Amino acid sequence: MAPVKFGVGQSVLRKEDDALIRGKGRYTDDFAPAQALHALVLRSPHAHAKFTIDATRARALPGVALILTGADVGDLGDLPCLFNLPDNPFTGPPYPILVRDEVRHVGDAVAFVVADNVETARDAIEAIEVKWTPLAAVTGVRNAVKAGAPQVWAQHPGNVLFDVSIGDKKATEAAFAKAHAVAEISIVNPRVVINFMETRAVVCEYDARRDHLTLTIGSQGSHRLREIIGGMVLKIPLEKMRVICPDVGGGFGTKLFPYREYALAAVAARKLGRAVKWTADRSDHFVGDAQGRDNFTTARMALAEDGKFLGMDVDLMSDMGAYLSTFGPYIPHGGAGMLPGLYDIQAFHCRVRTIFTNTVPVDAYRGAGRPEAAYVIERLVDAAARKLGMTVDAIRRKNFIPPRAMPYKTATGKIYDSGDFAAHLKRAMEVAQWKDFPKRAKAAKKQGLVRGIGLASYVEVCGTMGEETAKVELDPNGDVSVLIGTQSTGQGHQTAYAQIVAEQFGLPPERVHVFQGDTDRIATGLGTGGSSAIPTGGVCVERATRELGKHLREIAAEALETSPADLEIDGGTVRIAGTDRAISFADLARRPGIDPSKLNGSATFTAADGTFPNGTHLAEVEIDPATGNIEIVNYVVVDDFGVTLNPLLLAGQVHGGAMQGIGQALMEQAVYSAKDGQLQTGTFMDYAMPRAADGPSFIFETHNVPCKTNPLGVKGAGEAGAIGSCPAVVNAIIEGLWREYKIDHIDMPATPERVWIAIREHQRRHSL
Repeated sequence: MAPVKFGVGQSVLRKEDDALIRGKGRYTDDFAPAQALHALVLRSPHAHAKFTIDATRARALPGVALILTGADVGDLGDLPCLFNLPDNPFTGPPYPILVRDEVRHVGDAVAFVVADNVETARDAIEAIEVKWTPLAAVTGVRNAVKAGAPQVWAQHPGNVLFDVSIGDKKATEAAFAKAHAVAEISIVNPRVVINFMETRAVVCEYDARRDHLTLTIGSQGSHRLREIIGGMVLKIPLEKMRVICPDVGGGFGTKLFPYREYALAAVAARKLGRAVKWTADRSDHFVGDAQGRDNFTTARMALAEDGKFLGMDVDLMSDMGAYLSTFGPYIPHGGAGMLPGLYDIQAFHCRVRTIFTNTVPVDAYRGAGRPEAAYVIERLVDAAARKLGMTVDAIRRKNFIPPRAMPYKTATGKIYDSGDFAAHLKRAMEVAQWKDFPKRAKAAKKQGLVRGIGLASYVEVCGTMGEETAKVELDPNGDVSVLIGTQSTGQGHQTAYAQIVAEQFGLPPERVHVFQGDTDRIATGLGTGGSSAIPTGGVCVERATRELGKHLREIAAEALETSPADLEIDGGTVRIAGTDRAISFADLARRPGIDPSKLNGSATFTAADGTFPNGTHLAEVEIDPATGNIEIVNYVVVDDFGVTLNPLLLAGQVHGGAMQGIGQALMEQAVYSAKDGQLQTGTFMDYAMPRAADGPSFIFETHNVPCKTNPLGVKGAGEAGAIGSCPAVVNAIIEGLWREYKIDHIDMPATPERVWIAIREHQRRHSL
């Protein structure tokens, strides 16, 4: 059977792009109800301080409608943490909507000002009188766990939320006892600021007659926000709140969470009876939105003489910031489950500690624990190869889980259903012309440059958000509408779901309309996260479309006086196979006496164990020893995503994710002062973001092995680029530095300054 023109596997152009590139997108900040008031947040300039606040003078300023302080919102619930340990439950500290008397990070919210316009609100912010009494602050997990360190929360001594173990400590100790050699690394996964293009915003409207709130928010899921902001913070019946998500300009995990401003806008709108609008500026974003990564990890591998991995032991400390964000503690704990990577490691143990510091809370960022895990294992594997004098590809092939072992249960309980890991490693090396690298390195050296080559083979887990439901409806004009609780933040859901419908109905993309992000129109939804949209949402759409097709065949069979089994659907018509007798979708929709329930189909799906995309990233870099500058001169990705829905969308996802990883590997880092907890990289003047010139020309291929646990065979792809890129780039840098200078360690970001200092330190030691 020939592939459907717009169906699965086709490089269909993104249908949503035409409006966006013509400036016709509708983002939250574009929404301006008549006579809307504007809000700003007064934030703490201190990392830790006691304070008193007096807003009397500010409230009297002309044009100021309302000022809320902690005392005014004491009846609200706290922002919740939605994760806990099943076997070792913890109680986190309160995360208040506004702080009453003690701030715990720069940017902590102490007042919410509502005025006629932003300028007046800014004047009122300046007029609020706050008397600060600074307290000792602590930043960085290694500082926070030292004896005598300042305490973020008195009820969490030593600044530790929990200290737990994963795996089998006894078996791991036994493996190390019989090891021929041990490889060890201690590495930093630096904190990053998740800089999506569209900053967060909210508009809240209040209907006093119905006592009903409507929040328009650029987020990653409307239903979760309604449940938390409406049900848990405002403590109102969910039917009293509607959440609408219009176009969203990037999310990367950070827009999945509830934030203080959403609840504050709702409180203000109810009190004032007018629409209230808040839009973050970039400075708000740097100190008010959850940040990502921030781990310090020591990892060891027990090695047999032939290079076989006998056991792995990890000590992981993860920075939570000052409060527990929605999924914050889950990120290191869940990510630790992926530390064995693609390797047959029978004995594994990991100690996981989550630590409070006087910094912005940390939560999920593209990959949410899996990039951190991949970075640890892939750096450690390279260290093991150096320890034994093996090549990095040989030690990987020696320890990869073979296809014949599938399904394979890891030492942390993950069940890999499918994959051929050696195959995508081999293909990446072929495409990158790995065998000819020594010639390129020799030519670079003649130019005074150092070439390095490195790779990383990763695995992640996707599709574990939970249960999702899709409804597919036949419109009166014969088009098809898809209603689903996922939320696009730029991934191309409009196009992807249209292709799934096209696969069964043969409809062009413009005749399929996808609706997301409206709690009134869509009954349930999880939002988008964890690369779940296609592995979970796609299955729902496929099954709901199939159900609608069954109904349409039944209706058409009656109209055409035949059996449903004799009918086929294509191009918006139902036809008796092999004849010209047909009825259009539009005529079916208008057929008298039709049961309306027959004009739609719905389906619900949840993945029990998730899916496991995997692949190999290979980077080749050129280092200038005179300046420390690094240029990526070659970059190859070969991924196993099970089934490719749209090659064009897929390449965009991989390129974007890889650039985020490259940014972290080479330049991005949120830096806090150890002295007073000030964020020293709070603007784009201080925080480096990758630009097009910082990235390579990617070579991307797939080596797909269909997933056996997903009905569509897909494995998920949204986070993969960000998972393989960091270790591939850093391994390439270290390969060059090790070969030339015997430098075997550098932490991210590998800035020119750090590389230059490492080389100069080596030269200084060897000149003594």
